[in-house]
Amino acid sequence: MPRILAMLLAGGRVGELGALTFLRPKSIVPFGGLYRFIDFSLSNLMQSGIDRVGILSQYRSSSLIKHIGTGASWDMMGRHRGITLLPPFQGLHASDWYMGTADAVYQNLDFIRTYQPDLVLILSGDHIYHMDYQKLIRFHLEMKADVTGTFVQVFSAGLSRFGLALMTGDDPRGGRLLEYIEKPAQPMSNWASMTVYLFKTRVLEEVLQENAKASSHEFGRDIFPAMMNRFDMYGYKFYGYWGYARTLEEYWAANMDLLGEYPRIRLSKWHVRTNLDHEAIRDKGPALIGPHGSVDNVRLYNGVRVQGKVVRSILFPGVHIEEGAEVRDSILFFDTQVGPGARVERTIADVGVSIGRDSVIGEQDKALTVIGTRTQIPRGTKIGAGCKIHPELRARDFTQGLYRYGSTISAYATGM
Repeated sequence: MPRILAMLLAGGRVGELGALTFLRPKSIVPFGGLYRFIDFSLSNLMQSGIDRVGILSQYRSSSLIKHIGTGASWDMMGRHRGITLLPPFQGLHASDWYMGTADAVYQNLDFIRTYQPDLVLILSGDHIYHMDYQKLIRFHLEMKADVTGTFVQVFSAGLSRFGLALMTGDDPRGGRLLEYIEKPAQPMSNWASMTVYLFKTRVLEEVLQENAKASSHEFGRDIFPAMMNRFDMYGYKFYGYWGYARTLEEYWAANMDLLGEYPRIRLSKWHVRTNLDHEAIRDKGPALIGPHGSVDNVRLYNGVRVQGKVVRSILFPGVHIEEGAEVRDSILFFDTQVGPGARVERTIADVGVSIGRDSVIGEQDKALTVIGTRTQIPRGTKIGAGCKIHPELRARDFTQGLYRYGSTISAYATGM
């Protein structure tokens, strides 16, 4: 088998996710009641036997560094395996910061050369999917490709948000790339890029050195179009679930795909791993449903305590729902507290949020409400649908009108 090195792009912030990425990169945003986005890529690599990984980080890396730890959670420790975090190094110029996905890899060519891989697998650390990369590698080798991109069919509106490909042939696994356009105004295909690229190492080095002289440094926008008609380029077709989750609604919908009698995401078959020391998950006791508590279509984990009513929601470890409280269609991150008599609907609450007694947060069938990490909402507070609440606010901030983050639609406090 060829020597494979993975380069995992994990350092970007996605503005559309608002307060959820205010203090962390998207790759480390919690998902599914226990995990982080990056857990899916790392678990895929582990299960595919690729255990030498460089993680390219930039934006607010502390939470990412804490989550990765030694790499032991994904069995990536040992003489010939491991995870290396690759933040931008301090140089002589401001441009030494990563200026795009291609530039991030270019600035770490010395790291790639150290391991002398035959192939370099470049992938994003902020998508939800389960893939055996060995199937992609076999296809790439069989086609004698210089580079193979991975594509998935998208059947929803908004195709112009993606890089789209046209491929030849009747092979269900994929074909030669005829055309690739990043975010075309008029979609010519519904095969969208998954931001997973497999390069011959010498080809990757050549195109990155060429791109270093350009003004834009993105794989989709710059590298792939510049390679067309010059290299043997192929597209590999993926037929499984793929969660893009770039917007709040997409993120919420991907979480809801874990629920129901026939969930679209079956994590029991994906064998996803996470760092159980992060947020002290392993130290929490068992989940408890109290004598007055009830759950219906809920995903919950250890340390959760439910004394109220929860319907169609995701509860991360340490969440407490007090007596008389009701939570619907919501996602509550680690250690969030919902006080007695409070009502929470269509809301995403970040880590350590406290919702006071008799508060009313969000509204059914309306825009999502988002509460930033460690915010303390006073008792009797009413927060309307579509509000974005800044992280780390205290009760006095609400009375002083300092609670707005982004484009707050309507939020007002009563009973304080």
